[in-house]
Amino acid sequence: MKQITFSRAEFQRKKRWTRREVFLEEMERVMPWVEVFAVVESHYPKGKRGRPPVGLERMLRGYFAQQRNGLSDEGVEDAIIDHQALRAFVGVDLSREAAPDATTVLQFRRLLEQHDLTKKLCSERSTPGCPQRAS
Repeated sequence: MKQITFSRAEFQRKKRWTRREVFLEEMERVMPWVEVFAVVESHYPKGKRGRPPVGLERMLRGYFAQQRNGLSDEGVEDAIIDHQALRAFVGVDLSREAAPDATTVLQFRRLLEQHDLTKKLCSERSTPGCPQRAS
């Protein structure tokens, strides 16, 4: 069991949920995560050479958060660092690891585009957070 950080404990005690938190909670509940991971998994690097890749789940969650909020690659990196709700959704604990950097986010988006995975993720189901242009 992981011990929660002081900032996480303080965040959990607040009284009101923001619209972003409500949306992320809804997305967590309705997103077919197992199916989404299966679409991308065979194309995602296994880390046999070079720097180990950021986990696929973390990258997909970051991608959907980026698309939903209309963020640039740098913007999603900053948002994950700045917003506790996004950090929790993406699965980043800043006391143990860094948020995915803008270059990593860019490379992940390119991987999705190169293999037409965005179309597969969004056209087969009504996936929340999908970019409008993918339909």
